[in-house]
Amino acid sequence: MSQNSTPTRRRAFLGAAAGLSIAFALSACGGSPLATGSSSGGGGPVVVGSANFPENAIIAEIYAGALNAAGVQATTKLNIGAREVYIKAIEDGSVDVVPDYSGNLLGFVDAANTVTDPAGILTALPGKLPSGLSVLAASAAEDKDALVVTADTAAKNGNLKTIEDLAKVCGSMTLGAQPEFQTRPYGLPGLAKLYNCVPKAFTPISDGGGPLTVKALLNNEIQVADIYTTSPDIAANKLVVLEDPKNNWLAQQVLPLVKTDRVNDAAKTALDNVSKILTTADLISLREKVEGSAKMDPKAAATQWLADKGISK
Repeated sequence: MSQNSTPTRRRAFLGAAAGLSIAFALSACGGSPLATGSSSGGGGPVVVGSANFPENAIIAEIYAGALNAAGVQATTKLNIGAREVYIKAIEDGSVDVVPDYSGNLLGFVDAANTVTDPAGILTALPGKLPSGLSVLAASAAEDKDALVVTADTAAKNGNLKTIEDLAKVCGSMTLGAQPEFQTRPYGLPGLAKLYNCVPKAFTPISDGGGPLTVKALLNNEIQVADIYTTSPDIAANKLVVLEDPKNNWLAQQVLPLVKTDRVNDAAKTALDNVSKILTTADLISLREKVEGSAKMDPKAAATQWLADKGISK
C-alpha cells in the first residue's frame, strides 16, 4: 500500500462499522489470513495483532516488544484487517491483544453512543465490550480528526487557537475534507450545531487529510482542513491544530483491547507501562520514521522507541 493511500484506508477503518462482508473483503485483499484456534488459546505466546495501517502496526510492535522485555513471550500478527475482523480474531483466539482507539471502539460496540469526552468514553467502554474482551489503561496518545489552518491564516484572523475562534470568521473560509464530512455528525452538522461555524464553501477531497488536502491548504485553495492529529505534515508545514473545547470529535486515546483470560498480571503491567508514557508526539515521530523518507520497518521504529524510553535494552 502506497503512502498516499494510507490516510483513506485508515479513515475508512476508523469510521462507523461497515458490514461484515465488507470487512472480510478487506481482510482478503490486504490482511493476513487468520487461523482460528491458534496457539494463543492454549497457553502459547501472547499474539499481538494490528489493523491494516502503519500507525497501528507500529503500536502493535511496541506492545509486543514491551511484553517480551517484561519476560512475557509475545509475537505479532500485523495488518489483519478492520475492527470487524480483529475483534472476531480476539474472540476466537487468533490474537490476544490489538491496539485500539477509545472513541471509535465505543462507537463500534455501542452504535447509539453519544459520549464524546475522554473520561466518559473510558467509563462507558468496559460495560459495552463483548464477553471475554476488556481494555487496559489508556494512553495520553490520540489520533483523531482536527480542523487545521496555516500559521498565516491563524495570524491574519486574530491568532486562531480554537474552533470557537474560527467560528467568528468561518463564513469567510472554504473548508476541505472527505466528501462524507458534509453529512457526518462530527462534520459540517457538528460544527454548525456546537460552534455555529458554517464555512463559506466546502471542497470535498478524497484523500483522508493526506497530501492533496495539505497541498490545497498550503496553496490557499482552502483555508481550513480536516487532518488527523498524528499526521507528520502538521509539524513539517507548521500548521495550527485548532482546539475542540466542546468535543465535536470523539476522544481517541490509544489503548490495548485484549482477550481477558490471555493477559496475566505481568502482561498487564508491561502494557500499562507503555500507556503511561506513549504520547501523540511519539505517534507523530514514529509515523514520520516509518512513512517518511527513512521508510523504517515498524518493528525497527518500535524497538528504537522502547530503548529510548528505557523499557528495553
